[in-house]
Amino acid sequence: MKKILGITVLAAFIGGAAAIGGYKLFERNQTGSTISEKQNLYFANNPLKVTSAGAADFTQAAAAVAPGVVHIKTTYSTSDKSQGSSSPFDMMEDFFGGGGRQMQRQPRAASGSGVIISQDGYIVTNNHVVENAEKVEVVLTDRRKVEAKVIGRDPNTDLALIKVNATGLPVVKMGNSDNVQVGEWVLAVGFPLDLQTTVTAGIVSAKNRSIGIIGREQQGNEITEEEYREYQRTGKRPERPANTSIESFIQTDAAINPGNSGGALVNANGELVGINSAIASQSGYNQGYGFAIPVNLARKIVDDFMKYGSVKRGYIGVNFVPLSGDEKPEGIKTSEVSGLYVNDVVAKGAAEAAGLKSGDVIKKVDGIVINDSPDLQERVGRLNPGDKVKLTVLRDGALKDYTVTLKGEASINPNANTAATKSVEVSKLGATFVPATLAQKSKLGINSGVVVTSVTTGKAFDNIGVEKGLIITKVNGQPVNSVTDVQKALPQTRNGMVYMSGVTGQGTFNFSFPAQ
Repeated sequence: MKKILGITVLAAFIGGAAAIGGYKLFERNQTGSTISEKQNLYFANNPLKVTSAGAADFTQAAAAVAPGVVHIKTTYSTSDKSQGSSSPFDMMEDFFGGGGRQMQRQPRAASGSGVIISQDGYIVTNNHVVENAEKVEVVLTDRRKVEAKVIGRDPNTDLALIKVNATGLPVVKMGNSDNVQVGEWVLAVGFPLDLQTTVTAGIVSAKNRSIGIIGREQQGNEITEEEYREYQRTGKRPERPANTSIESFIQTDAAINPGNSGGALVNANGELVGINSAIASQSGYNQGYGFAIPVNLARKIVDDFMKYGSVKRGYIGVNFVPLSGDEKPEGIKTSEVSGLYVNDVVAKGAAEAAGLKSGDVIKKVDGIVINDSPDLQERVGRLNPGDKVKLTVLRDGALKDYTVTLKGEASINPNANTAATKSVEVSKLGATFVPATLAQKSKLGINSGVVVTSVTTGKAFDNIGVEKGLIITKVNGQPVNSVTDVQKALPQTRNGMVYMSGVTGQGTFNFSFPAQ
């Protein structure tokens, strides 16, 4: 009897130790380093009880997702009012074009949506929802209001990651956007037009759709009179920053309106497949053309923000033109009507190292047939420098595979990771500058900038209170990445005034002063 009792006590002890050890392991894993680990852990203990047999009944999916979609309210300083780029309406308004009604730009308060992706408060939304915001407030579905911190913004994909100081939050399960099919039922969940949680249904209308909106937001479209005269005189096109935007939207006819930005696009199983981002409309409201960022791309951006604080993006190092049956641009020598025609290979870039040449036609990426820019951009956009990608290339009538090891931004912009070692003075401003580094730009979510390294007492910058450390992103509406850019943009005044935009870790600033 004593022997049996001893065995029982020993077994109980071992079982208790295993339980405690298991709990400690679970506790440690609660702080998973990637969003995928956090999601796997959460849904291992909280299975998503949703099934779909193809019937158009979305009650389970809506009930599972709605608690994890939040209302985001942003406020802006008065000085930001002239900037006109932070409202969730702005990105859509630019796509509406001149045919639609004019919306008020840069309101003092605006709103959008966000998706909770971890119990400990990480929320994914659009960059344009939180860009330039002085304060970001999240209204949870239980009506609690909590202030959020912006962890990272990526203008290249229009994604942002924010975090609230809360635990035990409902989580929306990330699905696989590669599995999304045209014609599949989807739900859009968000807070349109300042309404409470709203669920709409539709189908996937198209995939890998590019509408050019992020590239326009990133680079700007205006050409100054001076640039145009120079173009007429020399035939040289005005220089613009490299377009590194990634657009490969899921298009849907589920009703999406202003305020849905940053909300969830989910499948009938209640899985997140996209982050709603923009609409195409002449009225400013839903006309059946909504666009969402694929969740597989969003997952990479979020993980980078959590690991590094910025996005680590890999580049192939080619310039290409999508082929079609239309008349081909001058200089393209191929009879092919599909694929991406390589018209330039970046010197010392990843593609050149792998053996690609100008005139090649890229037909596949990792075995997947590609026909347009988004097919390539979105797949490569999920990868990091050092990752390998297999390109199937048509050359001289034969297909050949090349393994390309992606390189960082320095491979396409040699000055991307370093600033000039010596500050350069702009006497008219009474200040010295160096180019902002890639790390600074990525951390602040900007695509251009020069850093103020010193200010001379009694000169223009000192008189208006500009301090050392401010990053100037635009001068007279022109993006600036060097002192030369600043000097070229300064004469482009309006009504005798110089207009500048700047950013620090505390927010965005817009200011103006009389031209000298």
